[in-house]
Amino acid sequence: MSAGSRFVRACLRQPVDRTPIWLLRQAGRYMPEYMAVRKHHSLLDICRTPDIAAEVTITAAERLGVDAAIIFADLLLPFTPMGLDFEFLAGEGPVVHSPVRTAEQVRSLRTDRIDELNYVARAIEKVAAHFSAPRADGDQLGIIGFCGAPFTLASYMIEGGSSRNYIETKKLMYGDNAAWPMLMEKLVTVLVGFAQQQVEAGADVIQIFDSWVGALSVTDYRRFCLPAVTELVRRIQSMGVPVIYFGVDTASLLPAMAETGTDVIGLDWRIPLDQGWKAVGTGHAVQGNLDPITLFAPEEILKDRVREVLAAAAGRPGHIFNLGHGIVPGTPVENVIKVVEWVKEYGAL
Repeated sequence: MSAGSRFVRACLRQPVDRTPIWLLRQAGRYMPEYMAVRKHHSLLDICRTPDIAAEVTITAAERLGVDAAIIFADLLLPFTPMGLDFEFLAGEGPVVHSPVRTAEQVRSLRTDRIDELNYVARAIEKVAAHFSAPRADGDQLGIIGFCGAPFTLASYMIEGGSSRNYIETKKLMYGDNAAWPMLMEKLVTVLVGFAQQQVEAGADVIQIFDSWVGALSVTDYRRFCLPAVTELVRRIQSMGVPVIYFGVDTASLLPAMAETGTDVIGLDWRIPLDQGWKAVGTGHAVQGNLDPITLFAPEEILKDRVREVLAAAAGRPGHIFNLGHGIVPGTPVENVIKVVEWVKEYGAL
């Protein structure tokens, strides 16, 4: 672990010289360099080809001048070694053609083929090697690996893709006392192994994406989700790296999410950063939480929002500046770069 890096120190709530910044989906469809790669390769081709995944990751981090690089991958990659095929369809996103909706289907999911995900680790090795030397300011760029959270991956498996209401997911969750815990256990087993590969390859931090957990009530989160996420967080921490736990539309869930013991909690833009930090407690660092659509705003409004987030953090150790969700297609690259520059200017501690 790059113990001296600004980014890792912030994850551990240690003093830093300025607020570190990286951005969700900083390598993606808003960036011309990425779109040039996509002309010749599908999303899954990029993820599964270490040279290309590393190139996309490195290009974005260097173009933006951020303090951490998150490996280019996809949440659903573990599905394939688990025996569940999926694809990305234009205009529809990920599609699982044989959704998992019975205990028998859950029982058939594999947990013994985690090595098939090693291409992500190979990409991380390349990124870590590229950024092994200190940068001009003397800081070491942080390397972020990631995985999906059990509930979010389960929802994709069960719904067959994205969903608005998660009806099938909740039907299984409520109605089958055997299938749901078995599914959580299998997902945790695979995700721990996947995270271990990434840490051994050079990841300084692992981020757990719980993109759809905001669909749950506090009661359902505590009963059906919290135990599995807590186990995942603690087993990753035992590998010697901090963990970031991020979800969307989670203002009501923040105190419960903090019970996982994660090092950092990602806040979306729907709650002011200082209120979100109060909700999770001072024993956790926080990441966030600029509204990504603000990147389309006029310069003065965008600059004011950046200052607002930094002011809410009030210089306390443990703030990582980020968006409250990912950069969306069509976002002006120049505005993304301005935000990075402003955080470096206004975020001195």
